[in-house]
Amino acid sequence: MNNNIILNRLFSNTTFTSILQAKKNNLFDKCIASYVKNEEVKNNSEIIELLYNYLQNNYRNEYFYKNTLFNKEIIGRHSLNTTTALTEVPIHKSKADFIKINGIATVYEIKTDLDSFERLEQQLFDYYKAFPLVNVVISEKNEKKAKSILENTNVGIIVLTKRNQFSKRKIAKTDSSYLDMSVIFNILRKHEFEEIIKSYYGFLPDTKPAFYYKECFNIFNKIPLDVAYQLFITMLKKRNQIDVNAYLSNVPYELRFLAYFSSSIQENYEKLVRFLKSDRRN
Repeated sequence: MNNNIILNRLFSNTTFTSILQAKKNNLFDKCIASYVKNEEVKNNSEIIELLYNYLQNNYRNEYFYKNTLFNKEIIGRHSLNTTTALTEVPIHKSKADFIKINGIATVYEIKTDLDSFERLEQQLFDYYKAFPLVNVVISEKNEKKAKSILENTNVGIIVLTKRNQFSKRKIAKTDSSYLDMSVIFNILRKHEFEEIIKSYYGFLPDTKPAFYYKECFNIFNKIPLDVAYQLFITMLKKRNQIDVNAYLSNVPYELRFLAYFSSSIQENYEKLVRFLKSDRRN
């Protein structure tokens, strides 16, 4: 299991950015030496596929869950022209693993077999401060445990089966009773809350820089919650907008989540294409 940790580091923005910027990468070479036994493998694309298949069959880590969610729930069921995905979004004292935004926003908290349920209650409490629909994504191994914890809640339960399909075992119910304007405001970036304030009031506060953030929240907080929330969701939906046809459609399944969320990989798209086609062993 300890040896598999290098696969966590491989499927990351840091490592792939490094790979695309250099001719050699020790971590990638180590993964090849550890997991690639097929001498008929011709190029890096095939190597990445083999390494990902190892994750699928032996070590379904967080990246595997996220990439599977992205491919099946976003690309498979929706359209990236109308749906936005977010990841690692700070919400109060927690970070949401995965958020899907189309007409509504849905949070997915991932608990792999490698994760603990210790912080789950706090995480769910935080998520409901900004999002009314929340799911926990687990393996079949943890289904019984999750059901006992979440039985009398509005939280949905989605199982990633042994066949790597998602199965809804408990349907999430909308709960807006915990929405908190201060938490919602803190999720927004500066240009986002400024756009909301200007669109609603027609102006931005005229105050000293030291008081600007506080004053922006004060007037944001006066917007009716239902209106503010819709403006909030509309703003989040504008994040991560990329040219799907020119970019993501040509990225292999194994790397789609990584490529979608990495601006550095997007900027080095041509290098990514060359890397995938090249023979690493030369």
